[in-house]
Amino acid sequence: MRIKNRKTLTGVVHADKMAKSITVDVTRRVKHPIYGKYLTKTSRFMAHDEKNEANAGDRVQICEMRPLSKNKRWRLVQILERSRETSS
Repeated sequence: MRIKNRKTLTGVVHADKMAKSITVDVTRRVKHPIYGKYLTKTSRFMAHDEKNEANAGDRVQICEMRPLSKNKRWRLVQILERSRETSS
């Protein structure tokens, strides 16, 4: 059985309040077709986090997978960088 290459994205965890789910903001820069100015666009994806490892503010890598629910089509691959926030 052949598995297709799956898309991977890097983003920042926006919310982690759900059980086994996170919301990830993926930011990209696009050039305006007429004015040439670069704009920042953000997309938000829901991803599956089986062990509830990621916290808000972490940089993570996600990859696509089969649909798990109405909105979840991505899963957490790895945490690239932990957030610098510490609760005192």
